[in-house]
Amino acid sequence: MDALVKTIDAILFVMFAITAVNAVLIDVQLCLPASFFSSSLAELKNWYVREFEDYLGKEKPHFFLGLIWVELVFQWPLLVANLYGIWAAKPWYNTTCLAYGASFFTTMGAILAELIGSGKASNKMLKLYYPAMGFALLAILRGLLPPPSATSSTGGRGTTKRVGPPKNKKMI
Repeated sequence: MDALVKTIDAILFVMFAITAVNAVLIDVQLCLPASFFSSSLAELKNWYVREFEDYLGKEKPHFFLGLIWVELVFQWPLLVANLYGIWAAKPWYNTTCLAYGASFFTTMGAILAELIGSGKASNKMLKLYYPAMGFALLAILRGLLPPPSATSSTGGRGTTKRVGPPKNKKMI
């Protein structure tokens, strides 16, 4: 089970990093005035919108901008916390991963409903968003799994050596 959890964590670490960078470089540009950004960052966003035929990024419907704000204000800090949680093997990582996964799954559900229901989405755009839904499910699953076993100093013998005085005896 530890190998599975560590593999999932490795996949999630890469996806969390990509998503966090994407939010800072592209998504934030959808919500703030263009004058806040350099021309190279604006061109990066424009390239993305053209390359993936992202009509949501071009038209900026109000519901989509609301979801972007949820991503920036709630999900992005959880992404950063999850990256740190994986890197430092923090015990709270399961909780933040579950919270992120549930929020991201909800966001992706609303976006995919629009993409499929409107009939406007290109295949290229759908191929970008379907894996994102899978990523959200993987984050939820990881949030429900136990953390990998901590390595102990038992040398694999299954016993631990008590360090310090026994609990029952008083110290003088």
